[in-house]
Amino acid sequence: MQPTVGREKEAQKVTLLGMLVNFILVVFKFLAGILGGSAALVADAIHSLSDFISDIIVIIGFKFTSKPADEDHNYGHGKVETVSTVIIGLLLVIISVALFRSSGTTIYKFFFEGEKILVPKFYVLFAVLASIILKEIIFHITKAVGKKINSEVIIANAWHHRTDALSSVAAFIGIVLAISFGEDFAVCDPIASFVVSIFIFKVGFGILLSSYKQLIDTSLTVDEVKKIEETIKSIPQIKDYHNIKTRRIGYYVSIDVHILVDKDLNVEQAHDIATTLEDKVHDEFGQETFISVHIEPFIEKYILNK
Repeated sequence: MQPTVGREKEAQKVTLLGMLVNFILVVFKFLAGILGGSAALVADAIHSLSDFISDIIVIIGFKFTSKPADEDHNYGHGKVETVSTVIIGLLLVIISVALFRSSGTTIYKFFFEGEKILVPKFYVLFAVLASIILKEIIFHITKAVGKKINSEVIIANAWHHRTDALSSVAAFIGIVLAISFGEDFAVCDPIASFVVSIFIFKVGFGILLSSYKQLIDTSLTVDEVKKIEETIKSIPQIKDYHNIKTRRIGYYVSIDVHILVDKDLNVEQAHDIATTLEDKVHDEFGQETFISVHIEPFIEKYILNK
């Protein structure tokens, strides 16, 4: 795992790149959507604006996350990263509901109240195509960095970029149908906006669910716990173990475990075994992993009581 300072630099670089792209797309799509009469493109522009805001949240969050543990925060500031991810998820859900309501109202008025919808101008398609290409590129770059530095918030931000690309695809289809078939099919534009809102909600809810699990200190996955157990078993001096407790704190983890060693060992020897385990866990899960090892004497009754 990379040092905190290195993580922050990697995260900052890819986020600033995303911010630049988002800023350009927000201006471009808002102008093209308003001047070209496309509700779908305006909705897409709002989605890009939410991307831009989430980029700002990520950068601010990493400023706190990169701080080392201190007297007031013994386990570091990793939860700030989780909170940042929650904010991004909430932002996506709120925006999706607003778009859902707006486009749904327009569709209802078209079908049941006979309200006319303007056919978008042809040039709005160029704005949508530019958005699809740029956001898909940024998605792959951001996701790769997120995996490299093991950051939930960067990966969440990457999927935010992907939903923008997918929403642009939906907008593109709706606009093409509206332009191709004229006023009678102009409703395809707000329908595309409606579909975009569903995309956004799905991703936002997924991000919120993942973040919620971290906030309530959900244990590590079964596979991750198996890795811990395999690490413990790789040290022959450890006769047995129990009471493994785990949780995730932002991008790093916290592990508590009780190990049983030969009761005839002295304190120094038992401590060396615990240190060996700590070193192996740090190699497996990263140097910033918090691990607490409780040493107990190996006595037959421990086995009988298990």
